[in-house]
Amino acid sequence: MNEKQLIGIDLGGTTIKMAFITQQGEIIKKWEIPTDKTGKTIITDIANSLLEKMNESNLTKDQFIGIGMGAPGPINFTDGIVYETSNLGWKDYPLRDELEEKTGLKTVIDNDANIAAIGEMWKGAGEGALDVICVTLGTGVGGGLISNGEVIRGTNGAGGEIGHMTSIPEGGAPCGCGRTGCLETVASATGIVRLATEAVKSTTQSSILRDEFESTGEISAKAVFDAANAGDKLANEVIDEVTFHLGLAIANVANSLNPEKIVIGGGVSKAGEGLLKPLKDQFSRYTFPRVRDTAEINIATLGNDAGVIGGAYLAKTKIPTL
Repeated sequence: MNEKQLIGIDLGGTTIKMAFITQQGEIIKKWEIPTDKTGKTIITDIANSLLEKMNESNLTKDQFIGIGMGAPGPINFTDGIVYETSNLGWKDYPLRDELEEKTGLKTVIDNDANIAAIGEMWKGAGEGALDVICVTLGTGVGGGLISNGEVIRGTNGAGGEIGHMTSIPEGGAPCGCGRTGCLETVASATGIVRLATEAVKSTTQSSILRDEFESTGEISAKAVFDAANAGDKLANEVIDEVTFHLGLAIANVANSLNPEKIVIGGGVSKAGEGLLKPLKDQFSRYTFPRVRDTAEINIATLGNDAGVIGGAYLAKTKIPTL
């Protein structure tokens, strides 16, 4: 292959996903390594792993354009600095410069939710659109906003924090950001579990969820959707509350950005139509007609590959080539 390849990297709290990718967005080789949770050896681990895989594939550094990498937390996109990532102990960390020094490859750094959104725009559920809202529903709620093909990053890298829109102004549950009532507290997997548990404890009505809780002592987000699909009244009430808050939040963002496509990803999105149908109903209630008529809501299609594909797109579009 004569055409230079791209490297996409997605830094997660448990694993670091990496891939060699063509300039057309096709994955050639992908793998992952454990994340050093102290943050101290991450750059060395990445550099060593890349070199090992290059040697296995009989490739040299000059056969790559560079690296596009996503990292958690707010990022200074211009300088490639991670402002703060509490779980890795990084603060004002010069990630781009450190990675370029260790690998000898040009590098561009962005927030992990942003690169997932970029990946879905390029090769996933948002393909063909330049105005995209991407919402990731996992342990928390992440967001990536793309306008005219460019990520909205904001003044200090905090653009797209959809999960920290206020959903419950007074009396909301505590959020990891230090505030209360954020969307993340009701629309994440954690939030769904909390709402379901509270519902079981606050009523005596019969429910599959009650049986689950009394049997195992806990309720999973998947169990809530499974019970709702089986017609369980209490589970459907929980899903209605979740999709009300999520639909309202996405509608408010959409009314500002007028997107062509809205992509829902993360573990919760595996509920499929059980999530999508009530979400679309709520979204329609709160959107401006011209926004509602043009915005298409779909489940993300790239799964765990979204980050590395998005990183590769950044390398392709943001790293100058001679």
